[in-house]
Amino acid sequence: MTEMEQVGSLKERLAQVAATLVVEEGLEYGPAKRRAVRQMGLPSRTELPGNDLIEAAVREHIALFCADTQPTELRALRELALVWMQRLVAFRPHLAGAVWHGTATRLFDVYLQLFCDDPKSAELALIDRRVDYEVRSLPGFHGQSVDVLSIHSVCKPLQESVGVHLMIYDLDDLRGALRPDAQGRTPRGDLAAVQKLLEGPAP
Repeated sequence: MTEMEQVGSLKERLAQVAATLVVEEGLEYGPAKRRAVRQMGLPSRTELPGNDLIEAAVREHIALFCADTQPTELRALRELALVWMQRLVAFRPHLAGAVWHGTATRLFDVYLQLFCDDPKSAELALIDRRVDYEVRSLPGFHGQSVDVLSIHSVCKPLQESVGVHLMIYDLDDLRGALRPDAQGRTPRGDLAAVQKLLEGPAP
């Protein structure tokens, strides 16, 4: 086996371990990859697999071990996302992350991206609705830090509270938000797109 083949094989094993952590513990890809390195006893500077490879391994893991439960859990999360998108329709909500791409299980949170004329308007809307929330920051889809309003919402089908995170963007950011990703997919979906997902079979 050549050195390049060895690196490729190692990345695939890392992706499989990371995918298990993603599906079974609800970790984000970055932390899952770093923990996979530690679990496999590899040097901290080990070259990590890309997110595309992780996602492929996640889909494979779901198909092998969660095929009987994941579609129902995913649908419940998408329905919860739709509820909040309808409540916040004035802020042009878009669903992103694993719930949009179809790789979420009951352990995952919902990530909605809001495109606002006034960055404080969504926060005021939550206050008007008497919704408790926490403010924090997360990396945005351009890599910049964005404000996030995090709430807990009961998901009746799952019989538990789910984190719903509202990522606040400027309205100008919407123009580039729907460009296809490296795999040619739309990286996020608006209210109509999520409704269409729920009308069809889960992936």
